[in-house]
Amino acid sequence: MDQSIRFTTSADRLKLAYAVCGSGPPIVKTANWMTHLEFDWQSPVWRHWFEFLATGSTLVRYDARGCGLSDWTADDLSLDAQVADLEAVVAAAGVDRFPLLGISQGGCVAIEYACRHPEKVSHLVLLGAFAHGWLIAGEKTALNARALFDLIETGWGQENPAFRQVFTALFVPEASAEQQSWFGDLMRVSSKPSVAAGILRAFGTVDVRARLEDVRTPTLVLHCRHDACISFSRGRELAAGIPGARFVALDSVNHVLLENEPAWARFCSEFDEFTGRSVRAGRAPAAADTKVLDALTPRERKVLGLVATGLSNAEIATRLFLSEKTVRNHLTRIFDKLGVNSRARAIVLARDAGLG
Repeated sequence: MDQSIRFTTSADRLKLAYAVCGSGPPIVKTANWMTHLEFDWQSPVWRHWFEFLATGSTLVRYDARGCGLSDWTADDLSLDAQVADLEAVVAAAGVDRFPLLGISQGGCVAIEYACRHPEKVSHLVLLGAFAHGWLIAGEKTALNARALFDLIETGWGQENPAFRQVFTALFVPEASAEQQSWFGDLMRVSSKPSVAAGILRAFGTVDVRARLEDVRTPTLVLHCRHDACISFSRGRELAAGIPGARFVALDSVNHVLLENEPAWARFCSEFDEFTGRSVRAGRAPAAADTKVLDALTPRERKVLGLVATGLSNAEIATRLFLSEKTVRNHLTRIFDKLGVNSRARAIVLARDAGLG
């Protein structure tokens, strides 16, 4: 799968970078902190997100002002400016009605956009999001946030990764060594320290609580139970404020879901079911799940069952006394037989059929 990177211009004349990948009906993902369209693309933290969202769909995503390939010279980091940037990207991409995904601080942007453009948004999906920023979420939360701002400005850009590891531990505490290293590098290349801290300060004072009752788009809110960045209670508060919103608790400590954890498979299943993507995105209908698995050999079913529990290829190889290459070969055949093209979709199908 390839992506096409393009550029458009914001209302205040900043250059905004956006990427398009996949084919089919559109899905739009709002920008979150922090992104870089090229650096993200091959990352072990985000790659599975793009593969999942672009399966059977055209995924549109972008770098926020101050980040990645977009201009770093932004003075206005307000919510209004961020929503206007999303409007510019949607117009440039030429997409009409679409599910809108907002992760973390991107949730506020998604909520405000859905209120302003209900005719554009078919489904609103919010993960790890919040209705009001950390600087107005209580004295303790504000104190912790200010300490992080200082840490960004004093240590973010240094070659020594120690400062950035604090953020890695908050966002992806269960990350592997490779994922930790990549996440730290993302922070270094995605923006300069002053802008990164400025973005956090700007979103720290955002408050869309009064807008929640104005959301008329069908909404799915998902939140990890042990998220150290945005507390679980704030996810529940968000869902309670949106009329008719469905709330799903995910069993994870990560703010950004990792490919091998069961919570990722749960997110994929919930997203597809909520948006109606299951069949056209390459997933077999639930009624046929068991029959489809009949095509697998006993060894392939065992491998798939271990994948569904969240084990990595290396862990499966150890468990079954195989080489990692053999496990990869098994997975290639499993994906072909199941008619799926990603680990996440194979996990969803396996779990529906009672494996894992």
